[in-house]
Amino acid sequence: MGVSIQGLAKERNVEAVPRSSRPSQPATVTVVIPALNEAENLPYVLPEIPAWVDEVVLVDGHSTDNTVEVARQLLPTIRVVYQEGRGKGAALRTGFAAATGDIIIMMDADGSTDPAEIPLFCAALLRGADFVKGSRFLQGAGTADMEFHRMMGNLVFTLGVRVLFGGNFSDLCYGYNAFWRRVLPDLELDGDGFEIETMMNVRALRVGLKVAEVPSFENKRKHGTSRLRAIPDGWRVLVTIFKERLANRRLAKDWNLEAQRDYLS
Repeated sequence: MGVSIQGLAKERNVEAVPRSSRPSQPATVTVVIPALNEAENLPYVLPEIPAWVDEVVLVDGHSTDNTVEVARQLLPTIRVVYQEGRGKGAALRTGFAAATGDIIIMMDADGSTDPAEIPLFCAALLRGADFVKGSRFLQGAGTADMEFHRMMGNLVFTLGVRVLFGGNFSDLCYGYNAFWRRVLPDLELDGDGFEIETMMNVRALRVGLKVAEVPSFENKRKHGTSRLRAIPDGWRVLVTIFKERLANRRLAKDWNLEAQRDYLS
């Protein structure tokens, strides 16, 4: 079916972009949803995905409930793939590899991310962004599912990334993102856990992608308990930031050496 800026403008009153920056053909859209024992939550997610989305990929983490059966009942056209490896990062990478759309949107299966915001992400990409991240701290955004200590940790990490890598991120540790599938090779994703979100955001900056933020509201998980562990996962985020910083410095050093060799040759 595909999505165009004209169609989004009609649906969500999205401002049109210059004709020269629009794709000649509508872009196809894939939504990737990692899920592990989310049968109770899927009814709050799958029926709300816009009908013009071309493909929905559910990445099942070998659930022990009837997640897959419920998904197929709610959305008969859904593609189910089974996760390779363990952790949210591994699930997302499995889904990204299976996706066929020009645009890939990643969202959660627990009802915390709102499918009604999908047009905002697509519109930002169609306006010229390479990578779009949701932010809970822009005007019109918010969160109903973030304790004070997590909010402070996210703020510290966000400010740290701005100092170390530049950019103007207002929110770092949030998993509602969208991007053109063609940029996946540039991101070289290899994270397995919740740090995958930080890795994607930082690498998008590192490789020079055009990044945009859109406001997003994070709801509470509808049923069950979150698998996010504040201290262990926060530590993984911190380690990821420093690893990316070291990789950035090594890359800069390699560029300098290559420039010197070119100058002397």
